[in-house]
Amino acid sequence: MGKIFTVITTIQKPTSSVEKLLAKLLRYDIQLVVAGDRKGPGSFPGENIYFFSIEDQYRLGLKLAEHLPENHYTRKNIGYLQAVSQGATCIYETDDDNAPLPSWAPRQAEVSAMNVSTLGWINVYRYFTDEHIWPRGFPLDAIAMSLAQLPLRDNVLRTVRAPIQQGLANNSPDVDAVWRLVLDRPFDFADGESIHLPPGAWCPFNSQSTWWWPEAYPLLYLPSYCSFRMTDIWRSFIAQRCLWELGYGMVFHPPEVFQERNPHNLMHDFNEEIPGYQRNRELVQALEEINIPSSKFNTAQALRICYETLVAHDFFPDKEMVLVDAWLHDLDSASKDKATSMKRAD
Repeated sequence: MGKIFTVITTIQKPTSSVEKLLAKLLRYDIQLVVAGDRKGPGSFPGENIYFFSIEDQYRLGLKLAEHLPENHYTRKNIGYLQAVSQGATCIYETDDDNAPLPSWAPRQAEVSAMNVSTLGWINVYRYFTDEHIWPRGFPLDAIAMSLAQLPLRDNVLRTVRAPIQQGLANNSPDVDAVWRLVLDRPFDFADGESIHLPPGAWCPFNSQSTWWWPEAYPLLYLPSYCSFRMTDIWRSFIAQRCLWELGYGMVFHPPEVFQERNPHNLMHDFNEEIPGYQRNRELVQALEEINIPSSKFNTAQALRICYETLVAHDFFPDKEMVLVDAWLHDLDSASKDKATSMKRAD
């Protein structure tokens, strides 16, 4: 199974969802990394837990810790780095309001899935329900078409390697503020076969129940200088673009968590999502037009090229590049720490 680490960030004491998560993790001997913030508990009791308060984070010697904003979801980046430095062979990320369903279990990078044969924008939720619902980050002007017609897929399960995989959430799935303002209600998806989106197919994914393997670790980076509701969504588009260069697509799984959603101000969420409503298509087009040299392909360098392009298109300010470079520096150091510790263990 390898050495799996789960990463969350929180400003709360262990919630009921986290307690349920911990029970699952203990069963599989999976470690939990918790990145704290200026607001929040000074400790996080429990077995197999690495807790890093904001003060701890500044003592780690990380370049990124010096530049990340406080009281911000992107403190989660520190958790990723600590998992890598501890030798993680797989990183599962979730949030403190997501509890694993009974079916939840560690995943493998090689997975059986049905392949979608259509390219462009794909509303993956449609493969798990006939009802009107779409993922946060899906272009508003593509919703009607996505609900009217289910994109073609193979009816044969195939084994694919996917270094990033997303599980859906029941009860309170990840949807945009428009859906919540107009249609909001408890919602459960049907079980079904996992779905593979090949290179050239776009669907936003989030940070609520997502599996990452080492070749995709550079793509974990959550940007700080965009709206909070876009940080994981715009990350997902950047990650998908880089995955294509590796020859990989994305895999989406049927529901594996139950979200007991933290309180939200829906109009605030709507305002936070306006940059996405207005510019998601433009961002994706900018990513599609990037020429990433294949002769010397490096995932970390590809990530940097994507951010340079998006800074040039005013999706991010220049100061985002300071964080990107700090992330890549710290990730390289964490990977070397991992290699050293593994060598010593031998």
